[in-house]
Amino acid sequence: MWPHPADRSGLLRGVILVALGTALLTLSAKVNLPLPYVPMTLQTLVVLMIGAAYGWRLGSATIVAYLAEGAIGFPVFAGPTGGLAPLLGPTAGYLYGFVAAAFVTGWLSERGWDRSVPLLFVAMGLGHIIILAAGFAWLAFGIKLGVEKAWLVGIAPFVAASLIKNALGATLMPLLRRPFDRR
Repeated sequence: MWPHPADRSGLLRGVILVALGTALLTLSAKVNLPLPYVPMTLQTLVVLMIGAAYGWRLGSATIVAYLAEGAIGFPVFAGPTGGLAPLLGPTAGYLYGFVAAAFVTGWLSERGWDRSVPLLFVAMGLGHIIILAAGFAWLAFGIKLGVEKAWLVGIAPFVAASLIKNALGATLMPLLRRPFDRR
């Protein structure tokens, strides 16, 4: 799905898909449940669906574009937030984990894991593990909450929601892809 630079229509398609993806990520950030340190949002679902739909290159590029939009001050993060604070504060690990998660989910999807609901569930599960591990590591060691507190505020509240989002994403992706599928 990555457009070749010489292909203008492919490049335009890529730009449109990145803009659509960052808009969906922004909307998904606004649907949030405020919790201490890190809010629960729909972002992980959207990140993993972008990875699965766009593939590893365009999916990762879309997440990087989203983070760049936030870094320059656009209010794309949870709440009316933009700027560097979310990229340096408690949510930083999760946000950077989004890039790796989109990469892995996209890479696996390009290898056919998106053609089976159970395999896509596993691919998205790996993406969630990456996001949660990055967030946990940052909370525990980056902002020095310690392992126990990082687990309690950064992992435990998100496990059930991650499983639900995996099931939703793995079920929705084949249905959303079907009208566009040419494979």
